[in-house]
Amino acid sequence: MPLGCADGDSMTNRKPRDDEIDVFGLSDRGTVRARNEDHFLLASVHRRVNVIGTNLSEVERLPLDDQRLAFMAMVADGVGGSSGGDRASAIALEIATQYVASSMDCYDRTDAMDGAMTGALQSAALHCHQAVLDRASEEGDGSRMATTLTLWMGVWPWYYLLQVGDSRYYLYREGQLTQVTRDQTIAQELVDQGIFTRAIAERSQFKNVLSSAIGGESSAPVVTRLRADWDNVHLLCTDGLTKHVSDARIAERLATMTSSRQVCESLLQDALDGGGSDNITIIVGRAAPRD
Repeated sequence: MPLGCADGDSMTNRKPRDDEIDVFGLSDRGTVRARNEDHFLLASVHRRVNVIGTNLSEVERLPLDDQRLAFMAMVADGVGGSSGGDRASAIALEIATQYVASSMDCYDRTDAMDGAMTGALQSAALHCHQAVLDRASEEGDGSRMATTLTLWMGVWPWYYLLQVGDSRYYLYREGQLTQVTRDQTIAQELVDQGIFTRAIAERSQFKNVLSSAIGGESSAPVVTRLRADWDNVHLLCTDGLTKHVSDARIAERLATMTSSRQVCESLLQDALDGGGSDNITIIVGRAAPRD
């Protein structure tokens, strides 16, 4: 069965209500780094009607702001040291949010034959890339500014995933954890070319050298579309988590989660206990039916 694809036994095919979305995110500088260059964002996108004037007696019966068009989650891991990475990751989230909000027409055109959302997300990444390059040029102090960007967007009945860099998106379903994103690193490129084995890549000095980044020498955004399903649990994270916590441990935590907040806090503690050598950012989300 394709990732995220619902079968006939799915609990429901309707879109989750706002109060049925269990999602939480956190970010920590870790135990070694002096500052946190990671950023994350959680947001819902709504179509809103603002009534300026009317003589209707029952305005509350109008469809005002109760229609959620999409839900969005993003993580960005800044690169550059000093405050360069911090600024780059913040700029990426700000520009991506602005661009997604300005592309409202895409939310009505997400059928299987329409690439509107894919194109909008690719454009968002390129706008982020240019914005970071422009900021670095304006500051002109020679500091390096770049960042990863992993953006998840739920537009029922689809999920859209934008990837630049090596922050990750995992999908957990029916006891199985799958890394959906592909790390955009030199080591992964060498694995894809058959030069490195996976074991060699894990020990390589190129493991954390990005081949694609927002604001870097190259930026190659990849957009993936998955079928939405209530049984899926979603995890976005920077490599501060995966440097110290194995996929098996992540799967174990998700299998026993009681809430998104609880599992985020447990995974953060695992990463800190494992060394906490980098900034750690984690988002976990799922649909939790209340009927």
